[in-house]
Amino acid sequence: MRKMTEAGIDVSKAVLDVAVRRDERRLETARFENDAAGHGKLVRWLTKGGRAVRVVLESTGTYSLDVALALQRTPGVAVMVANPRAIKQFTGALMQRSKTDLTAAVALRDFAIRMPFVPWQPPAAHVLELRGMARRIAALVVERTRERNRLEALAATTEASRVVVNDIEVNIRHLDRRVELLTAQAVALIETHADLQSAFARLISVPGIALRSAVQLLPELLVLPAEMSVRQWVAHAGLDPRACQSGTSVDKPARISKVGNAHIRRALFMPALVAVRHEPHVKAFFDKLTARGKTPLQAYVAVMRKLLHAIYGMLKTHTDFVGEKFHAAA
Repeated sequence: MRKMTEAGIDVSKAVLDVAVRRDERRLETARFENDAAGHGKLVRWLTKGGRAVRVVLESTGTYSLDVALALQRTPGVAVMVANPRAIKQFTGALMQRSKTDLTAAVALRDFAIRMPFVPWQPPAAHVLELRGMARRIAALVVERTRERNRLEALAATTEASRVVVNDIEVNIRHLDRRVELLTAQAVALIETHADLQSAFARLISVPGIALRSAVQLLPELLVLPAEMSVRQWVAHAGLDPRACQSGTSVDKPARISKVGNAHIRRALFMPALVAVRHEPHVKAFFDKLTARGKTPLQAYVAVMRKLLHAIYGMLKTHTDFVGEKFHAAA
């Protein structure tokens, strides 16, 4: 039986700081470039001596993806991509007095030793490509909103420069075209893969989820491990309620944790508003909550959470949205 060792990798844009436990007394550290050549050197360094390795690294988006894929493809190496919030709380429990790239790597190695290890399974390449496109579209929409706000602010003054106004208007039109082009390319990608096409059809069967919302939501859900439960989906999206109660003096109203994927929350918000307006069963659920004293915002968040439950069931059973299953209207 091969001996097991644990390693932690702190990922930054340019470099990877690594800490590995070779035995009970010896801690080794190293630094590698965060590129293909550096990943090859990292793999050889980790696996020297023939030991199996469990590696924990923190999710840092595109900076951690390539190294995670390189590690996952290596025989004898298991990789876990940990939630940054979990790592932060774990590091806090260690009472570290300072934070450097090296201490972060050591903390990640300790996390691999002490905490449950959940192996990372990479999503399909076309799903990752779709997610990259969707996130780029979302970034462009945010920038377009900022430009529109700037234009509105300039309209409120008589001293606005016509040159500046024209430049903002040109940029808004340019952003419009880029959003339309990327959205069309995303739809074309969906149409070339049966798994994407089937899941996309399920999503747009939900009242309130149209093409743009489905493009944003679909890849964020498809990258999640198949074994995740619906409760884990809700927690991953940061839509799980977080209580704040201590003794008899502290008892604050529960709020959503917001510890998770903000892209999912953003993609569900507008569909929830539209569904409440146009789908009788969703509206009945919303009205029931407001009648119980929930604020409209709390009720909309509850609709988002229940929509996520519905989508989970739809994708698992390959069925379309059914309003009666969402909530029985009076």
